[in-house]
Amino acid sequence: MRLPKIPALLTSCERDTHTRSYILPSRAASCSLSSINPTYFSPHTQPPPLLLYSPCLLARPPLAATPLGFSRCINRQRQTAEESEEDMSVNEGDMKLRVVVMDGEAAAAAAAKEKLIEYTLDGSVDIKGQPAVKGRSGGWLAGGLILVNQGLATMAFFGVNVNLVLFLTRVVQQSNGDAANNVSKWTGTVYMFSLIGAFLSDSYWGRYKTCAIFQAIFVCGLALLSLSSRLYLLLPVGCGTERTPCAPHSGTEMGIFYIALYMIAFGNGGYQPNIATFGADQFDEEDPAEAHSKVSFFSYFYLALNLGSLFSNTFLSYIQDRGSWVLGFWLSTAAAALALLLFLAGTPRYRHSQPCGNPIGSICQVAAAACRNWKSGVSPEAEMILYEGDEKADSSGGKRLLHTKGFRFLDRAALTAMDTDSACTKPRDQWKLCTVTQVEQVKSILRILPIWLCTILYSVVFTQMASLFVVQGAAMRRTTVFAGFSVPASSMSMFDILTVATTIFLYRRAICPFLARLTGRPAGPTELQRMGLGLVLGAMAMATAGTVEHFRKAAATTANGSDLHIIWQVPQYALIGVSEVMMYVGQLEFFNGEMPDGFKSFGSALCMMSMSLGNYFSDVIVTAVTKATAVHGRPGWIPADLNEGHLNKFYFLLAILSVADFAVYLVFASRYRKSGKVDGRSSDDEESYDDDTTCHA
Repeated sequence: MRLPKIPALLTSCERDTHTRSYILPSRAASCSLSSINPTYFSPHTQPPPLLLYSPCLLARPPLAATPLGFSRCINRQRQTAEESEEDMSVNEGDMKLRVVVMDGEAAAAAAAKEKLIEYTLDGSVDIKGQPAVKGRSGGWLAGGLILVNQGLATMAFFGVNVNLVLFLTRVVQQSNGDAANNVSKWTGTVYMFSLIGAFLSDSYWGRYKTCAIFQAIFVCGLALLSLSSRLYLLLPVGCGTERTPCAPHSGTEMGIFYIALYMIAFGNGGYQPNIATFGADQFDEEDPAEAHSKVSFFSYFYLALNLGSLFSNTFLSYIQDRGSWVLGFWLSTAAAALALLLFLAGTPRYRHSQPCGNPIGSICQVAAAACRNWKSGVSPEAEMILYEGDEKADSSGGKRLLHTKGFRFLDRAALTAMDTDSACTKPRDQWKLCTVTQVEQVKSILRILPIWLCTILYSVVFTQMASLFVVQGAAMRRTTVFAGFSVPASSMSMFDILTVATTIFLYRRAICPFLARLTGRPAGPTELQRMGLGLVLGAMAMATAGTVEHFRKAAATTANGSDLHIIWQVPQYALIGVSEVMMYVGQLEFFNGEMPDGFKSFGSALCMMSMSLGNYFSDVIVTAVTKATAVHGRPGWIPADLNEGHLNKFYFLLAILSVADFAVYLVFASRYRKSGKVDGRSSDDEESYDDDTTCHA
């Protein structure tokens, strides 16, 4: 097909010494460069040294330039033109093309400039809402800032958390049981607030804004705790040590203390589920190289978390155990403030995923539509049409999911008898008719829930490290070869942190290749297999702790004392460290990978929710065991003086419950199936990609 002469249909012309730009209609959606013959130019127009054009089909700037030059798309529009001198008509629906004519030097400069610009493929944007450029945003520079931010924020949080049980007993004058339960409740509340942060992030604010706001609240809470401790709680001066308790406090003073404490919980809880997902957003999952970095990011994220808490569990724990509570709290405040400043400093480099709307509203719409159609007698087995929507992306801006089997009841929410034409033109009531993508999002969450429920009991095991492990260590011999120096009971968690760091470092280099040979899978164990291993190691940690307690009690000397050295707690802390790498890193990868778009932060919140419920269930179990055993004048299993109780039996009880939980987990994990196709990529493709991935970092 011959194109008309350009001067005959010229609609716009931009001229300068370097370029000439023409707009002409074309019947074709795309053409090759050879379809434009320079002989069709007017005799008065010199043949150009370079000619390029492109159809107006792109939603963003072109990804790369050709060696000859570049062209930019203009708006798509319908137009009607008169018949040209070559008897060619321009019909309605034809598209405008831009012809850019360049001289050699200008073309070379423009081509070099455009060639450097490569945009991300996952739809991420920069702070201005423009498509993110790979070389100027994201990657390990932005991810590294987030890792440092996480390390400092964790140091600040554990500067309060790690010795909170001792602060409550020595300063607030609570009993061991009450202090352990209050720490469990507070820690559980921290993780419960993660749901609020995830909801605001996925629905309205986005991850960057949510992280910034909640970190600011976190800093304010720490500052208030430091001030209240200095002005009201640590009186008389010098109190708060093991041998010098503080005076009673008024209701107002305790009210200020709890306001500060729960401001810290609110700020840290709302921040935590979003910072992990925001860090993962800095890597383009559609780019194989960056997708591999994204998987590695979760391991380094958990490593940063533990390295940050290492300082709290050693230096801060020591100075607080010596009575310098105010200094410890102010150091935590400074660390949190520095973390916030570093986070804000990286603003120009971050990639952003735009909020996808209210996920809770979408879930409610699917439930309401399914119930409505069920009551009206509509059946999925009938000859009905599943409403797909008219765009590749769903209404919330995420990738479209294709229909899968299972949970057939929910399919009723997307059933419609309308034909395609009427479905495209008639307005849709979202509470009566949902898209297949909405239905599949709810199915994805329902498939994950049984796995998630099995992780709650592991969190019961894990929370003992911050409560009863500390109480147990305080009742052991803590002297060292250095005169006047004794090991703080809470600082023993440093062995957990060191084990975590060592396990993460060795996993890709030694552990994963070894397990890959055992399983025959090049990528090593799956997330579900690693989580199952975490459950087994958690049960072993409880059995080890029970054994240590048995020998501690056998070597008891004075009230709440023993000749057994605290170093014997190292094995139980080390087992907890390995188990949490398997469980919590596996959880982060699993939930982030399985959650659909618009629910990513909610997936991270689920990880924290399992910790939250684990802390609450720990409180319930401790209370129930205390009431059941402390009867008829007996001290019970967990009295104030551990030498009179049976803490070892409590540990063995948790070990038995963990084994039972693992058996249930095996049933659900073996039946779990991934979702079907996601925007053209099937679960088989993903499994094939995983098989091609090696264990090496």
